[in-house]
Amino acid sequence: MAPNLDSFFKTVDDNAEHFIDRLRKAVAIPSVSAEDERRPDVVKMGMFLKEQLEGLGANMEARPLGKQPGKEHLELPPAIVGRYPAKKDDSKRTILVYGHYDVQPANLSDGWNTEPFKLSVDDKGRMYGRGSTDDKGPVLGWVNVIESHQKAGIDFPVNLLMCFEGMEEYGSEGLDDFIIAECKPGKFFADADAVCISDNYWLGTEKPCLTYGLRGCSYYSIEISGPGQDLHSGVFGGTAQEPMTDLVRVMGSLVDTHGKIQIPGIYELVAPLSKEEQGLYENIAFTMDNLYESLGSTTGIFDNKEETLMGRWRYPSLSLHGVEGAFSAPGAKTVIPAKVVGKFSIRTVPDMEPHEVDSLVYSYVQEQFKKLGSKNKMKCHLQHSGKWWVASPKHWNFTAAAKAVEKVWHVQPDLTREGGSIPVTLTFEQATGKNVLLLPMGSSTDAAHSINEKLDRRNYVEGIKLLGTYLNFVAEEPME
Repeated sequence: MAPNLDSFFKTVDDNAEHFIDRLRKAVAIPSVSAEDERRPDVVKMGMFLKEQLEGLGANMEARPLGKQPGKEHLELPPAIVGRYPAKKDDSKRTILVYGHYDVQPANLSDGWNTEPFKLSVDDKGRMYGRGSTDDKGPVLGWVNVIESHQKAGIDFPVNLLMCFEGMEEYGSEGLDDFIIAECKPGKFFADADAVCISDNYWLGTEKPCLTYGLRGCSYYSIEISGPGQDLHSGVFGGTAQEPMTDLVRVMGSLVDTHGKIQIPGIYELVAPLSKEEQGLYENIAFTMDNLYESLGSTTGIFDNKEETLMGRWRYPSLSLHGVEGAFSAPGAKTVIPAKVVGKFSIRTVPDMEPHEVDSLVYSYVQEQFKKLGSKNKMKCHLQHSGKWWVASPKHWNFTAAAKAVEKVWHVQPDLTREGGSIPVTLTFEQATGKNVLLLPMGSSTDAAHSINEKLDRRNYVEGIKLLGTYLNFVAEEPME
């Protein structure tokens, strides 16, 4: 029987401005995990989240995760864990939810139209601010769900376990070991019946989805060095072999204009496409215009939906991300950098094993550098990796979520995979032995990780309703 949630929905609507103000306060904290000087702000954001939940009666803890590997002068931000209600009700199911309170770097000079750490709402209800959709809006959604149940006078339907981290945008350092330890018998997460993560996005802007698969990510660096110091190009140009020249040529050999990875053997690792899987793409609510709107251009590789979705979900991709050591500020500087580090990543899919990908990458990069005949030195290494993940969308965790989507949005959700990587998803699945669901709040145009990141007011408010409705349906869904 579907729960009566009218009073819950009304309470969410009545408190919408209060919930937006909560998000405004969170966005104002520049919790950028990748910048050392922002570490106090990351911790501040974690404490803000902890205090918000404690104010609602949750039992919360800030668990230390130790020193940051490679930067031992920095403490990792704490894992904020909690339980609501504070005392477990053995008659109810236990749902573990995860999110992160750190954000990507952002500066007005990057091209933002508004101050990135000041939430601004335009006349179309678009709420701009770094972290609004990734992942502060969804994380605060769980806080708002608890408050709305209290104000509506509705009994909370489940035991809610919470795990919020502050290093997701920097590889979730320290979290895997913590999760594994806390999933052991008698520990904090041991009694979870299922897991829910809200840290991804709809395919388009109108139809919700449930996500059952993610690509993995292996992130590499190529370091090329030669001179003992940076050089003046007028004095040394034409006499010294330049690391930047070598790096550009090596990185340019990794992938072609149409996204085809040039490393031999990569595609042989990919699980073959079955006819059954191929047939899944036709009915998914996605158009090429959705892609073009997200891109802000019509520069897609493919000209049809099916190939585009397969290119995003079920095939690997290689992206070039940047170069350390080279001049990148506005203006002109005639310098020959002594050492440059190029960065690239490969998004992996079933059945690509990370160690096999590493081996192919190292061999190919070494071969390409050797072809140059350069006297410079080259090193290629893995910065971090996370494996791909696929779950069963027929599990009761997913069927409950599908009913919640229909209740809130009045449409059946698409079942999708996603091109991004959330490595902690696989960690939770392996450590708990339970089904993991990805239940997105934001839409495809939110520009997470980019300039002008936003979350639509409609998605935030209705997303709060969705998270709460999911908890009510999952509390009674038959475990078949």
